[in-house]
Amino acid sequence: MIVMRTGFRKMSDLRQHSHAKSSVFSTVSFAAVFLFVIFVNFICNLSLSSLVFRTKESFEVLYNGNSQQQLESTSTTKHTCRSQQQLEPTLSRIPLRLIKTEIKEGHSEDQNNQNPPFSVTNKGRINTRRSQQHLVPTSTKIPLPPIKEEIREGHSEEDQDNLNPPFNLTKEERIAWFNKKLPEFEILKSTKLTQQFDARVKEFFKHKCKGQFFMTWIAPAKSFGRREFFAMESLFKSHPDGCLIILSSSMDSIDGNKILKPLLDRGFRVLAVTPDLSSLFKETPAQAWFAEMKSGKKDPGGIPLSQNLSNLLRLAVLYKYGGIYLDMDFIVLKKFTDLRNSIGAQGMDLWGNWTILNNAVLVFEKRHPLLYNFMEEFASTFNGNKWGYNGPFLVSRVIERVPRSDRNNFTILPPMAFYPLDWAQIGSFFRKPKKRADLRWVEAKLLQLSRETYGVHLWNKHSRGQRIEEGSLMGRLISNHCVICKQIYSS
Repeated sequence: MIVMRTGFRKMSDLRQHSHAKSSVFSTVSFAAVFLFVIFVNFICNLSLSSLVFRTKESFEVLYNGNSQQQLESTSTTKHTCRSQQQLEPTLSRIPLRLIKTEIKEGHSEDQNNQNPPFSVTNKGRINTRRSQQHLVPTSTKIPLPPIKEEIREGHSEEDQDNLNPPFNLTKEERIAWFNKKLPEFEILKSTKLTQQFDARVKEFFKHKCKGQFFMTWIAPAKSFGRREFFAMESLFKSHPDGCLIILSSSMDSIDGNKILKPLLDRGFRVLAVTPDLSSLFKETPAQAWFAEMKSGKKDPGGIPLSQNLSNLLRLAVLYKYGGIYLDMDFIVLKKFTDLRNSIGAQGMDLWGNWTILNNAVLVFEKRHPLLYNFMEEFASTFNGNKWGYNGPFLVSRVIERVPRSDRNNFTILPPMAFYPLDWAQIGSFFRKPKKRADLRWVEAKLLQLSRETYGVHLWNKHSRGQRIEEGSLMGRLISNHCVICKQIYSS
């Protein structure tokens, strides 16, 4: 009995000792973890403070120094110490003029990434697009953009973002928004400059032009990039004696002349002219449509009006003057001189019948009846809410209704003429060959294009994020059809 009591006493003492040790161990463990968290937080804050300080200091050097200096902010710590919301105010203090953004149809380009880490909105905010660790990347280089010259007096550039209607508006709300924004649409205004349009065009074409070419640019001059310049280079490579008119209010300016100067200095004939839409659409089916739109009574739709105006503008200018219209995302490979009254098919079925046409390239004589029919269809069926409805689908609808017996006054070219690759496949043109099979494909495609293709539509809406890789089919095409040939692989 005594032995049992002694045993119970020892077991009780052992339990008490074990509980004591467990309590001490838990306390020590908790203290260690707590101290570790404090230490990590201190190190992270210290690292980020140092990083922010160095970033601000570098920007001050850039701001006051040579325009060719580039910022390099480095960090050896992972950016997991502060949330994205905490880091955003730091980025918002970066001087906006130091961040080069190239906005095209609502997108910005980045040479290294298809989706840039951040972009500057028209209100000066910085929109983060990736995880926090990409917000202040290692060795980030942000070139200082050139100081913009003042635009011709009385002329201001249009801000595409401000002219695009907000999403999810009713028809009535969109019309009200459009009425409010009407004064900001430079392209709709009639001024002393626009009223000179007809005289300027006719004077320009008095030169011995071997081909009258037109392009449109309803966007700020600052967003006119290398891709658009390559389109002009390729045109003059194949048509050195051709004459190109760019219908644009923003390019008809000091900034625009500066962009075109490299071509003008080499003797090529190119002129940016502010169009006068009232006179262009006069005595055409588009006249009544334009008057209603300009009065603010018509729904512009959810798609940017600039896109639909470009669709109509190309029809009217060819109807009034005749010639060749090309989109700005088009690389010319050979002369168009043997083409007359032609439009290209974008797709064909197994039996060789076209399935859809496209209006990115139009070759027509002055006053051609098909152009009149196109404008008539535009004015009577306009829908600003469906992408392509007033463009590729419009020309397809009209020609589909033309009896086959009456199709002898125009030509429908096969897809290989202008659209050798569909928009979903265009990315393969930009990638360099990695295997021998890829290289053989590039060589075979180059040979095929040289025989069957007048030019290549780049589908800029889908390919603008694609970087032209060295050795790629696109790189080879541009290298073979450029006249200045600068910065091919940085675009």
